[in-house]
Amino acid sequence: MIERVILVRPRGFCAGVERAIETVRIALEKYGPPVYVRHAIVHNRWVVERLKEEGAVFVEDVLQIPEGAVTVFSAHGVSPQVKREARRRNLKVIDATCPLVTKVHLEAKNFARKGYTVLLIGHRGHVEVEGTMGEAPDRIILIETKEDAQNVIPPNPEKVAVLTQTTLSVDDTKEIIDTLKKRFPKLVLPSRDDICYATQNRQDAVKSLAKEVDAILVIGSKESSNSNRLKEVVVRQGTKSYLIEDASHIDPSWFREVKSVGITAGASTPEFLVKEVVKKLKELGAKEIIEKEVVKEEVVFSLPKKIVGTKGKR
Repeated sequence: MIERVILVRPRGFCAGVERAIETVRIALEKYGPPVYVRHAIVHNRWVVERLKEEGAVFVEDVLQIPEGAVTVFSAHGVSPQVKREARRRNLKVIDATCPLVTKVHLEAKNFARKGYTVLLIGHRGHVEVEGTMGEAPDRIILIETKEDAQNVIPPNPEKVAVLTQTTLSVDDTKEIIDTLKKRFPKLVLPSRDDICYATQNRQDAVKSLAKEVDAILVIGSKESSNSNRLKEVVVRQGTKSYLIEDASHIDPSWFREVKSVGITAGASTPEFLVKEVVKKLKELGAKEIIEKEVVKEEVVFSLPKKIVGTKGKR
């Protein structure tokens, strides 16, 4: 029977997610619907559905967008090819790419210009990875596993650099980077700043939480990279963990021999979903609800200049 619930902070929306969602809402306010969004603005079904209700239209390809339409690029970023196609279609583009992702794109281009092979640590098929690789497809090699790191053969072993998908943590990449360092002594390592501060903070917080509870609920989408990593971090700590999209996914049988439950949420998870989970746990008998702040977050990203400087509706 659950006796205690601990909600850890930081959790939920990061500055990049807040910026992206606000960008879509301001675009809808200024231009009126429809506003087209290339890919889910963030990986959370609830966020996407609410924006749809407000007039956003989500597509996976800019070819699906009418010529000249107002278009927002998601927080995950896009490749130069997507940007070129958008220009050809005369789309009114507002780029909501997270500034941390933009930083990695710029680094990839810079390394490629200098003749380096870039080893990009990330997950195949993730939209952020696709966007980054598009900056220099002939110069970037995707590394997903330690085995990839052991087997990769760059054209010039003397000129190799590493970049990472921003939603991975230092722990996620350590083994791969250690392997690459042994193979390539002149390897140029990624800046620690390339790792999303929110990803690292949430993982540090959940590590601390795992020491205090019998099980942890991670609220987030199965498509959310950082939410999946949170669950993996908990499991590595030896604590039970369940990734749930919302309160309806809770199975009461999980808590038959559980006295304390921790709650965290991925960086694209709205806080109202956390409140609904707490309500459900109270219905299952939880009496004590505690807030625990491990890291204080004060990061704020300014809105895209294009949306700030736009006036009036169409």
